Amino acid sequence: MDRPAALVPLRYVTLPDRGPEDVVADPRGRVLTGVSDGRILRVDGLDDPPTARVERVGEIGGRPLGLELLPDGDLLVCDADGALLRLDPDDGRVRVLAESAAGERLRFCSNVVALDDGTVYFTVSSRVHPLRDWRGDIVEHTGTGRLLRLAPGDREPEVVLEGLRFANGLAPSADGSFLIVAETGARRLTRFRLTGPHAGRAEPFVENLPGFPDNLWRGAPDGPVWIALAGPRVPPLDLLHRAAPAVRRRAARLALRAPYRPPGAVGVLAVDDEGRVVHHLTRRRSGFRMVTSVCEARGRLVLGSLWERGIAVCEAPGTE
Repeated sequence: MDRPAALVPLRYVTLPDRGPEDVVADPRGRVLTGVSDGRILRVDGLDDPPTARVERVGEIGGRPLGLELLPDGDLLVCDADGALLRLDPDDGRVRVLAESAAGERLRFCSNVVALDDGTVYFTVSSRVHPLRDWRGDIVEHTGTGRLLRLAPGDREPEVVLEGLRFANGLAPSADGSFLIVAETGARRLTRFRLTGPHAGRAEPFVENLPGFPDNLWRGAPDGPVWIALAGPRVPPLDLLHRAAPAVRRRAARLALRAPYRPPGAVGVLAVDDEGRVVHHLTRRRSGFRMVTSVCEARGRLVLGSLWERGIAVCEAPGTE
């Protein structure tokens, strides 16, 4: 990868609660996000972040993670407590789309994307550890993440891919022929073929990322896929992942008992549909930690975080 450029946060927008884990932009440049108390918020006026308006558009009763805005204005919401939901921002009405798959209740529903034909794909990060123990899954390297498909009219999703290392963000290719799946624990992106002779197969897309990929965002079909890096690479963790399962389980228990503060280094990447890195932006010492999502809105990048009590607004490449 080429030398990264500087990621320079301009301003911050404080929210009424912590943990805006995912951020998505609507056609008017407003940003939707969910916070830890279950509220779904919409932020308007990001051209001047100090005066941005924050309004509540709904509440799910659980912990919102990944979001996907639908053409009709509704919002798909991954509830980390075990459901895929659909929320109408106009009246706040919430409908349950899925709560189980393959005969078991969903655990740690993470990210979601909707295709043009109405098919919805979403990820389950772990079948072992819930959200509150996410560090345990990263350390233990359970490989129990899943990719699921919910076809129009279906009541229960189909498991289409298993064995993922903390399955996370999703984004479609520009031509709709494959999905890009972030495997946080493996520091890689995986390509899942949707069409052609290899439909249903998975293969490496981008490996050895410089950090842990989290949520993905594709705005314009001809634009790049943005990747939030939740933290930089940890070389000792690479070594631990090669250890026996029993060793990793003990290490996970220790990690969950230890205090945690995200590192100050943050970064985002953008890749094209050939897997080439077209942007790599980093900041070694950031007051805004653990970037778990990134989207574009009105020529700016907007960053979300599982850790922070707000979102950050940054210059997008080429707009300085």
